[in-house]
Amino acid sequence: MNAADATSTRPYLIRALYEWCMDNGFTPYLAVVADDSVQVPREFVKDGEIVLNVSPDATSGLLLGNELIEFKARFGGVAREILVPVSRVIAIYARENGQGMAFPSPAASEKTDPAPAAERSGARAPGLSAVESGHVPDTEDAPPPPPSGGRPTLTRIK
Repeated sequence: MNAADATSTRPYLIRALYEWCMDNGFTPYLAVVADDSVQVPREFVKDGEIVLNVSPDATSGLLLGNELIEFKARFGGVAREILVPVSRVIAIYARENGQGMAFPSPAASEKTDPAPAAERSGARAPGLSAVESGHVPDTEDAPPPPPSGGRPTLTRIK
């Protein structure tokens, strides 16, 4: 098997960081590009993206599969079925401290990657960026913190 035939590392990294959040008592959040392939409440999508709390307290029946993330969650008191293709996840991080991992945006990788679509099925190591530190604002109006020490930061998208 060569690199082009290997399965994407993205779902494995998502599961690993989800487990890390759970082991450390953090709340795992997924940042998702909300295009037509994603089933989420559209009224909560902002600038084409949505952030989902995927903690056990916020979800029911969470399945972190290799191709699809599925769960039920309440939005405004209404239970909704959420379906997110793994390829649309652009970050997973802990709400409390912003630590996690960001992935290339599907739109960005499709525009800049000359490889055929079949080869773009998942994340590749050079495109991944670990989020070592950062502050996630608690309110929508809070400005993001200034970059410090040249490390990447992750800002929560509501």
